[in-house]
Amino acid sequence: MSLTPLEPTDTRVLFRPVASGLVTLLRGLPPEVWDRPTIAGTWTVRDVVAHLVDLAFRRLSFDRDRMTPPPPPYPIASDADFVRFINGLNAAWVDAARRFSPRVLTDLFEKAGAGLADWFESLPPDAPALFGVSWAGEQTSAGWFDVGREFTELWHHQQQIRIAVGAPPLPDPRYLRATLAIAMRGLPHAYRDLTAAPGRSVVIDVDGPAGGIWTLVREEAGWMLHGGEPADAATRIQLSDDAAWMLLFNALRGHEAEAAVRIEGDAALARPLLKARSIVV
Repeated sequence: MSLTPLEPTDTRVLFRPVASGLVTLLRGLPPEVWDRPTIAGTWTVRDVVAHLVDLAFRRLSFDRDRMTPPPPPYPIASDADFVRFINGLNAAWVDAARRFSPRVLTDLFEKAGAGLADWFESLPPDAPALFGVSWAGEQTSAGWFDVGREFTELWHHQQQIRIAVGAPPLPDPRYLRATLAIAMRGLPHAYRDLTAAPGRSVVIDVDGPAGGIWTLVREEAGWMLHGGEPADAATRIQLSDDAAWMLLFNALRGHEAEAAVRIEGDAALARPLLKARSIVV
Protein backbone atom coordinates (compact mmCIF):
# COMPACT_ATOMS: atom_id res chain seq x y z
CA MET A 1 0.00 0.00 0.00
CA SER A 2 1.20 3.53 -0.70
CA LEU A 3 0.24 6.98 0.52
CA THR A 4 -2.80 8.62 -1.08
CA PRO A 5 -4.31 12.11 -0.76
CA LEU A 6 -7.35 12.33 1.50
CA GLU A 7 -10.63 12.98 -0.27
CA PRO A 8 -13.42 15.08 1.31
CA THR A 9 -15.86 13.12 3.47
CA ASP A 10 -19.44 14.05 2.56
CA THR A 11 -21.71 13.55 5.57
CA ARG A 12 -24.73 15.54 4.41
CA VAL A 13 -27.00 12.53 3.84
CA LEU A 14 -25.97 10.80 7.07
CA PHE A 15 -27.68 13.16 9.51
CA ARG A 16 -31.22 11.97 8.81
CA PRO A 17 -30.78 8.22 9.41
CA VAL A 18 -28.65 8.73 12.52
CA ALA A 19 -31.06 11.29 14.01
CA SER A 20 -34.08 9.14 13.14
CA GLY A 21 -32.47 6.10 14.74
CA LEU A 22 -31.91 8.06 17.94
CA VAL A 23 -35.52 9.28 18.02
CA THR A 24 -36.72 5.67 17.71
CA LEU A 25 -34.46 4.68 20.60
CA LEU A 26 -35.56 7.58 22.80
CA ARG A 27 -39.27 6.89 22.24
CA GLY A 28 -38.83 3.44 23.74
CA LEU A 29 -36.86 4.38 26.86
CA PRO A 30 -38.55 4.15 30.28
CA PRO A 31 -38.48 7.42 32.28
CA GLU A 32 -35.96 6.21 34.87
CA VAL A 33 -33.32 5.50 32.21
CA TRP A 34 -33.10 9.18 31.32
CA ASP A 35 -31.24 9.88 34.56
CA ARG A 36 -28.51 7.30 33.97
CA PRO A 37 -24.93 8.59 33.86
CA THR A 38 -23.06 8.58 30.57
CA ILE A 39 -19.40 8.65 29.57
CA ALA A 40 -19.91 12.36 28.73
CA GLY A 41 -18.47 13.60 32.03
CA THR A 42 -21.19 14.51 34.52
CA TRP A 43 -24.00 14.49 31.96
CA THR A 44 -26.87 12.05 32.18
CA VAL A 45 -28.81 10.65 29.22
CA ARG A 46 -31.25 13.56 29.38
CA ASP A 47 -28.37 16.04 29.42
CA VAL A 48 -26.81 14.55 26.29
CA VAL A 49 -30.17 14.66 24.48
CA ALA A 50 -30.61 18.28 25.54
CA HIS A 51 -27.14 19.11 24.23
CA LEU A 52 -27.99 17.61 20.83
CA VAL A 53 -31.15 19.72 20.71
CA ASP A 54 -29.09 22.81 21.45
CA LEU A 55 -26.46 22.01 18.81
CA ALA A 56 -29.06 21.49 16.09
CA PHE A 57 -31.14 24.58 16.85
CA ARG A 58 -28.02 26.71 17.17
CA ARG A 59 -26.76 25.55 13.79
CA LEU A 60 -30.11 26.18 12.11
CA SER A 61 -30.32 29.65 13.67
CA PHE A 62 -26.81 30.76 12.75
CA ASP A 63 -26.46 28.98 9.39
CA ARG A 64 -29.88 28.48 7.79
CA ASP A 65 -31.51 31.59 9.29
CA ARG A 66 -28.38 33.77 9.21
CA MET A 67 -28.90 35.06 12.75
CA THR A 68 -25.80 36.73 14.16
CA PRO A 69 -24.64 34.77 17.22
CA PRO A 70 -24.67 36.72 20.49
CA PRO A 71 -21.18 37.97 21.35
CA PRO A 72 -19.17 36.22 24.08
CA PRO A 73 -19.50 37.86 27.51
CA TYR A 74 -15.72 38.37 27.60
CA PRO A 75 -12.93 38.70 25.00
CA ILE A 76 -11.73 35.46 23.42
CA ALA A 77 -7.99 35.99 23.63
CA SER A 78 -6.77 32.40 23.87
CA ASP A 79 -7.73 28.77 23.28
CA ALA A 80 -8.55 28.52 26.98
CA ASP A 81 -10.98 31.45 26.65
CA PHE A 82 -12.68 29.74 23.72
CA VAL A 83 -13.02 26.43 25.58
CA ARG A 84 -14.45 28.24 28.63
CA PHE A 85 -16.93 30.07 26.42
CA ILE A 86 -18.12 26.90 24.63
CA ASN A 87 -18.39 24.96 27.89
CA GLY A 88 -20.42 27.76 29.45
CA LEU A 89 -22.71 27.95 26.43
CA ASN A 90 -23.32 24.21 26.55
CA ALA A 91 -23.88 24.14 30.30
CA ALA A 92 -26.40 26.99 30.29
CA TRP A 93 -28.75 25.14 27.94
CA VAL A 94 -28.31 21.74 29.59
CA ASP A 95 -29.13 23.25 32.99
CA ALA A 96 -32.27 24.92 31.65
CA ALA A 97 -33.39 21.77 29.83
CA ARG A 98 -33.53 19.80 33.08
CA ARG A 99 -36.99 21.36 33.42
CA PHE A 100 -38.18 19.42 30.35
CA SER A 101 -39.72 15.97 30.37
CA PRO A 102 -38.25 13.10 28.31
CA ARG A 103 -41.18 13.39 25.92
CA VAL A 104 -40.61 17.11 25.40
CA LEU A 105 -36.88 16.59 24.87
CA THR A 106 -37.55 13.81 22.36
CA ASP A 107 -40.09 15.94 20.48
CA LEU A 108 -37.60 18.81 20.39
CA PHE A 109 -34.81 16.57 19.13
CA GLU A 110 -37.04 15.03 16.47
CA LYS A 111 -37.85 18.48 15.12
CA ALA A 112 -34.28 19.73 15.45
CA GLY A 113 -32.76 16.63 13.86
CA ALA A 114 -35.14 16.68 10.91
CA GLY A 115 -34.55 20.39 10.37
CA LEU A 116 -30.80 19.93 10.47
CA ALA A 117 -30.98 17.05 7.97
CA ASP A 118 -33.19 19.13 5.65
CA TRP A 119 -30.72 22.00 5.79
CA PHE A 120 -27.56 20.02 5.19
CA GLU A 121 -29.12 17.98 2.39
CA SER A 122 -30.04 21.25 0.66
CA LEU A 123 -26.46 22.56 0.69
CA PRO A 124 -24.21 22.17 -2.35
CA PRO A 125 -21.06 20.14 -1.66
CA ASP A 126 -18.87 23.22 -1.92
CA ALA A 127 -20.99 25.44 0.36
CA PRO A 128 -18.83 27.76 2.47
CA ALA A 129 -18.12 26.81 6.06
CA LEU A 130 -19.89 28.63 8.87
CA PHE A 131 -17.14 27.98 11.42
CA GLY A 132 -13.53 26.83 11.30
CA VAL A 133 -12.85 23.48 12.92
CA SER A 134 -10.95 24.62 16.00
CA TRP A 135 -9.80 21.19 17.18
CA ALA A 136 -8.01 20.82 13.84
CA GLY A 137 -6.30 24.17 14.39
CA GLU A 138 -8.25 25.88 11.61
CA GLN A 139 -9.63 29.41 11.67
CA THR A 140 -11.41 28.76 8.37
CA SER A 141 -12.33 25.33 7.03
CA ALA A 142 -13.75 23.71 3.93
CA GLY A 143 -17.53 23.52 4.04
CA TRP A 144 -17.67 19.72 4.02
CA PHE A 145 -15.29 19.63 7.02
CA ASP A 146 -17.44 22.05 9.00
CA VAL A 147 -20.55 19.97 8.24
CA GLY A 148 -18.61 16.79 9.01
CA ARG A 149 -17.65 18.19 12.40
CA GLU A 150 -21.37 18.63 13.14
CA PHE A 151 -21.96 15.02 12.12
CA THR A 152 -19.29 13.75 14.50
CA GLU A 153 -21.09 15.59 17.31
CA LEU A 154 -24.36 13.86 16.47
CA TRP A 155 -22.77 10.44 16.08
CA HIS A 156 -20.62 10.34 19.19
CA HIS A 157 -23.29 11.80 21.46
CA GLN A 158 -25.94 9.34 20.26
CA GLN A 159 -23.42 6.55 20.87
CA GLN A 160 -22.86 7.82 24.42
CA ILE A 161 -26.61 7.47 24.94
CA ARG A 162 -26.67 3.96 23.48
CA ILE A 163 -23.87 2.83 25.78
CA ALA A 164 -25.61 4.31 28.84
CA VAL A 165 -28.94 2.58 28.16
CA GLY A 166 -27.49 -0.72 26.95
CA ALA A 167 -28.67 -0.29 23.36
CA PRO A 168 -26.66 -1.71 20.44
CA PRO A 169 -24.81 0.66 18.13
CA LEU A 170 -26.21 1.54 14.74
CA PRO A 171 -25.55 -1.52 12.54
CA ASP A 172 -24.32 0.31 9.44
CA PRO A 173 -20.54 0.90 9.78
CA ARG A 174 -20.58 3.83 7.35
CA TYR A 175 -21.66 6.21 10.13
CA LEU A 176 -18.68 5.43 12.36
CA ARG A 177 -16.40 5.27 9.31
CA ALA A 178 -17.39 8.82 8.38
CA THR A 179 -16.96 9.95 12.00
CA LEU A 180 -13.43 8.57 12.12
CA ALA A 181 -12.53 10.00 8.70
CA ILE A 182 -13.49 13.47 9.94
CA ALA A 183 -11.96 13.07 13.40
CA MET A 184 -8.58 11.92 12.05
CA ARG A 185 -8.22 15.30 10.34
CA GLY A 186 -7.36 16.76 13.73
CA LEU A 187 -4.18 14.69 14.12
CA PRO A 188 -1.75 17.09 12.37
CA HIS A 189 -2.80 19.75 14.91
CA ALA A 190 -2.44 17.27 17.78
CA TYR A 191 1.13 16.53 16.58
CA ARG A 192 2.09 20.17 16.01
CA ASP A 193 4.54 20.36 18.93
CA LEU A 194 6.31 17.07 18.16
CA THR A 195 9.52 17.58 16.22
CA ALA A 196 10.90 14.89 13.96
CA ALA A 197 13.12 14.64 10.93
CA PRO A 198 11.37 15.28 7.59
CA GLY A 199 10.03 12.04 6.18
CA ARG A 200 9.40 10.35 9.53
CA SER A 201 5.95 8.77 9.50
CA VAL A 202 3.36 7.38 11.90
CA VAL A 203 0.79 4.83 10.67
CA ILE A 204 -2.58 4.69 12.44
CA ASP A 205 -4.16 1.32 11.60
CA VAL A 206 -7.78 1.11 12.76
CA ASP A 207 -9.27 -2.40 12.78
CA GLY A 208 -12.93 -3.26 12.41
CA PRO A 209 -15.78 -2.72 9.95
CA ALA A 210 -15.46 1.08 10.20
CA GLY A 211 -11.68 1.10 10.19
CA GLY A 212 -9.03 2.30 7.80
CA ILE A 213 -5.36 3.24 7.60
CA TRP A 214 -4.00 6.77 7.88
CA THR A 215 -0.41 8.03 7.97
CA LEU A 216 1.06 11.17 9.47
CA VAL A 217 4.22 12.31 7.65
CA ARG A 218 6.57 14.97 8.96
CA GLU A 219 7.13 17.53 6.22
CA GLU A 220 8.90 20.88 6.24
CA ALA A 221 5.69 22.75 7.09
CA GLY A 222 4.61 20.30 9.79
CA TRP A 223 2.77 17.02 10.03
CA MET A 224 0.50 16.07 7.12
CA LEU A 225 -2.19 13.37 7.07
CA HIS A 226 -2.51 10.88 4.20
CA GLY A 227 -4.45 7.74 3.46
CA GLY A 228 -2.66 4.42 3.21
CA GLU A 229 0.80 3.65 4.55
CA PRO A 230 4.44 3.72 3.44
CA ALA A 231 6.74 0.71 3.51
CA ASP A 232 9.12 2.21 6.08
CA ALA A 233 7.05 3.89 8.82
CA ALA A 234 8.92 4.80 11.99
CA THR A 235 5.88 3.97 14.15
CA ARG A 236 2.79 1.86 13.68
CA ILE A 237 -0.22 2.26 15.99
CA GLN A 238 -3.05 -0.27 15.91
CA LEU A 239 -6.41 0.06 17.64
CA SER A 240 -10.01 -0.97 17.07
CA ASP A 241 -12.59 1.30 15.48
CA ASP A 242 -14.46 1.35 18.80
CA ALA A 243 -11.32 2.39 20.70
CA ALA A 244 -10.51 5.01 18.04
CA TRP A 245 -13.73 6.96 18.47
CA MET A 246 -13.62 6.66 22.25
CA LEU A 247 -10.06 7.99 22.30
CA LEU A 248 -10.66 10.90 19.94
CA PHE A 249 -13.90 11.90 21.67
CA ASN A 250 -12.45 11.94 25.18
CA ALA A 251 -13.84 8.67 26.54
CA LEU A 252 -10.41 7.05 27.01
CA ARG A 253 -7.75 8.74 29.12
CA GLY A 254 -4.45 7.86 30.74
CA HIS A 255 -3.90 4.16 31.25
CA GLU A 256 -7.16 3.30 29.43
CA ALA A 257 -5.88 5.04 26.31
CA GLU A 258 -2.50 3.32 26.56
CA ALA A 259 -4.15 -0.08 26.97
CA ALA A 260 -6.31 0.45 23.88
CA VAL A 261 -3.43 0.81 21.43
CA ARG A 262 -0.63 -1.45 20.19
CA ILE A 263 2.56 0.37 19.25
CA GLU A 264 5.40 -0.86 17.06
CA GLY A 265 8.55 1.18 16.51
CA ASP A 266 9.34 4.57 18.05
CA ALA A 267 6.87 4.92 20.94
CA ALA A 268 7.62 8.65 21.31
CA LEU A 269 5.86 9.24 17.99
CA ALA A 270 2.68 7.65 19.35
CA ARG A 271 2.29 9.84 22.44
CA PRO A 272 0.43 12.76 20.82
CA LEU A 273 -2.25 10.36 19.55
CA LEU A 274 -3.09 9.35 23.11
CA LYS A 275 -3.92 12.99 23.91
CA ALA A 276 -5.52 13.90 20.57
CA ARG A 277 -9.14 15.03 20.80
CA SER A 278 -11.59 15.81 17.99
CA ILE A 279 -13.80 17.94 20.23
CA VAL A 280 -13.38 21.23 22.06
CA VAL A 281 -11.78 20.38 25.42
